[in-house]
Amino acid sequence: MEMNKQSYHVALVGECMVELSGEPLSRSYGGDTLNTALYLSRLLSKDQVTVSYATALGEDAISDEMQQNWQSEGIATGLVSRLPGKMPGLYLVETDPQGERTFHYWRSDSAAKRYFEDISPLEKIIKGEGLDLLYFSGISVAILPIEGRNKLLSLIHEARRQGATIVFDNNYRPRLWQCGEVQDWYGECLRVTDLALITQDDDEAVWGDQDIATRCQAFGCQEVVIKRGAEPCSVVTDLQSAEPQQFSIAGESVERVVDTCAAGDSFAAGYLAGYIKQWPIQRRVALAHKLAATVIQYPGAVIEKSAMPDTSVFEST
Repeated sequence: MEMNKQSYHVALVGECMVELSGEPLSRSYGGDTLNTALYLSRLLSKDQVTVSYATALGEDAISDEMQQNWQSEGIATGLVSRLPGKMPGLYLVETDPQGERTFHYWRSDSAAKRYFEDISPLEKIIKGEGLDLLYFSGISVAILPIEGRNKLLSLIHEARRQGATIVFDNNYRPRLWQCGEVQDWYGECLRVTDLALITQDDDEAVWGDQDIATRCQAFGCQEVVIKRGAEPCSVVTDLQSAEPQQFSIAGESVERVVDTCAAGDSFAAGYLAGYIKQWPIQRRVALAHKLAATVIQYPGAVIEKSAMPDTSVFEST
């Protein structure tokens, strides 16, 4: 992993949707892998790293606005397909008096679901110049039709064969899966994964047990990060060696949590930034905890740039 080369390229695959929330309703944008891409782009803005987002949008004004917003955040959009006659998905957020959020989705014919119906820009770059790191999530897979899922996993396998590091985040949304299919697909995802970012609650919902490291090891992963919310996270590395190394690292205490949306997405960005910079495990996790702790003190998934934590202390650690 050579941070001094100009061409280091990270691609994140998924879907960004239009979000309607508040009273009166206001419009913004959100998506798990897009949130991670945005925070990763901010964290690596001074490094020679290209952060690309791979998805499909329509040719409408909202899609134009979305793409322009990503570009303003330093996200490269060369892997975005623009599909005539399609539009981004949409979701409505309702918040009860206790602050609990309920989501209502309209995405059955969203552009992102059609990304792999033709030769995508992602396929072209994987089969051409290649990637250094590819990131996808359980949601990235779940939104696709069966043919699209198979195409994505085939491309991931090819990218890995060419030397790319594959990162899988197990974000799990039950409503996106048919009964009885999720374990098979998550197994296929883990088989092509080098670094697994696992939220424990989601993992238990899929597999029904807590033996996460052993399962990731059996599927061939090299490293697993187990996220447990406010509890210390666990990192197990060298999973395929005779003596894997395990770390347990506590997070930062937060006096007042405003909104937990994107806590896991921002944690992933912090960890990946440290991973790409080849930092030690403890420093990667410290940055991930710091960013996630900051994000949950603000409403919404994306905080203002001015609210981003000072990361210079991590650079000099």
